Amino acid sequence: MDPNTSSQDVIRCDLCEIAEVQMHCDTCHNNLCNACVGEHISTDDFKDHKVVRFQFRNSTPLYPGCAFHEKERCEMYCRHCAIPVCCTCLASDQHLGHRLSKILQVLGEKKEMIKKELNQLNETIYPTYQHIAADVQNRISELEREYKGISEAITKRGHYWHRKVDKVVKKLKSQVDEMKSSQLQTLRKHLDEINKKIIDIKDEIDSFDTCIAEHTNDIARFISVRPKTDQYQELPQKLVPSLPKFTPRTIQDETFCHQFGGLSPFLFTLKNMATD
Repeated sequence: MDPNTSSQDVIRCDLCEIAEVQMHCDTCHNNLCNACVGEHISTDDFKDHKVVRFQFRNSTPLYPGCAFHEKERCEMYCRHCAIPVCCTCLASDQHLGHRLSKILQVLGEKKEMIKKELNQLNETIYPTYQHIAADVQNRISELEREYKGISEAITKRGHYWHRKVDKVVKKLKSQVDEMKSSQLQTLRKHLDEINKKIIDIKDEIDSFDTCIAEHTNDIARFISVRPKTDQYQELPQKLVPSLPKFTPRTIQDETFCHQFGGLSPFLFTLKNMATD
């Protein structure tokens, strides 16, 4: 549990951590009970403790220490040098002729300036930056959608080319099948003609074998034989098919990419958000 608070949000003394707070040291920013005030003041004899009622805390100006004179407090401000100055500084010739102001006056001016700056930040600049951030986020989402569309267009183009290639492949393979069928038909016809002659030759051989095997002395029988050997002396021509040759054409990468499609370069343009 926080020692400064209880369930009723009672603020406790920073020293004893038991008693309820009645006083406050504006110098040290410590909360004190009445009994601990003396002990707190005696902890540092060289420090000027400004102890006030708790409800008046932070009401005592805490003057800054001098950067040149130890233990001196600055109640004036040199506008020429833009630094706080103490009485010892003023007694020297260091700030002679400089414009001086009470540091509390400068504090008031600073507070007013901070209020104006805070008001401008809260009402104008911060909302504007939020609007810009939201706009950039929308552009990121839009960019992702657009790039997705570009990728889908490229994929679609790829499918289109695949279909084109498949169509060409199908056409060429169909031509190959037609050529093969035509050449096979020619070769089979040629084979049929040769086989027919083989049968005729075999019949001729069988006829001669029969005639000789009979050992007949029938002269008329031998005279009636009409040999056809001369018809088979001229051998059939050798039919050698000439196959088609597939010659793939070289596709240059640049030409291929040019025909497939390309991307234009991307760029960023600067635009004044105030006029958007």
